[in-house]
Amino acid sequence: MAALPSLKRLAVAPLIAFLLVITTGCKAPLPAGSPTASTSPSSSTQTTAPLPTATGTQEPLAARVNGEGITLAEFNADLARFQEAQKSQGTSLTAEDQKKQVLSDLVDRVLLAQAAVKNGFTLDDAALQARADSLAAQIGGAQALKAWETAHGYDDASFQLALRREAAAAWERDQIVAEVPTTAEQVHARQILVNTADEAQNVLDKIKSGVDFATLALRYDPVTGGDLGWFPRGYLTEPDVEAAAFNLQPGETSQAIQGKLGYHVIEVIARDANRPLSPDALRTLQGQALQKWIQDARSNNQIELFTP
Repeated sequence: MAALPSLKRLAVAPLIAFLLVITTGCKAPLPAGSPTASTSPSSSTQTTAPLPTATGTQEPLAARVNGEGITLAEFNADLARFQEAQKSQGTSLTAEDQKKQVLSDLVDRVLLAQAAVKNGFTLDDAALQARADSLAAQIGGAQALKAWETAHGYDDASFQLALRREAAAAWERDQIVAEVPTTAEQVHARQILVNTADEAQNVLDKIKSGVDFATLALRYDPVTGGDLGWFPRGYLTEPDVEAAAFNLQPGETSQAIQGKLGYHVIEVIARDANRPLSPDALRTLQGQALQKWIQDARSNNQIELFTP
């Protein structure tokens, strides 16, 4: 049966930078998992003074990560792409939230790229050029790529830097998610979801009187019979429902559990100590692993944000 989407954590990829999407072989559409700039950890420095001015070869910066600058031009290019994607997807954020999201993603990308270099990633000039050539072929040739660079505020040097950074960040991301096991302890459960505590008690009374849970669940959800499918820890959007399910043995029923959607009554159908994860569950756990890595990296590295 189909799982109830209201309780599943769908592994949805947010906007990933143009270069990252089409120049790397990502195994799955993983979320960046990055907190916004406004929620940077205490080790980061939020600077509200005017942006550094360009003198000589120095360029104005949007941020600096362990001494490595993110130029204002790169930030503006990513912001423009983000805004274009927002329009095409029919979604919208405030201008301030757009800036925070883009700057946060850039910082995370640099953290990943820096870690990749420390962990042995290399990309020589020939490999970099091959990536650029492949990119050009995908979007209509060298002139089309040059036009794209110009339209998004890049010169040749800054484009190559961004391309090298994207490749390194993607490599490190793949190392992180590859460490997530493809199997996990899981339970198979079904639920009855109602709006009020009184309705939930009525459900429990019927079950106690001998009414079959599966039969009763079909009355409340004729499409799926309340089937939640198999899921590991960390997958459901209702943590209390998930915790209750993992505390039950097959055939056991929970008490009423109040959640964001209403009141849940859970029955566990089966358990497996080491079951292969579904593709969506694996992507979700990979996304969580990536987000944890980034949160840890933000706590242990020097980040300076120059608010545009």
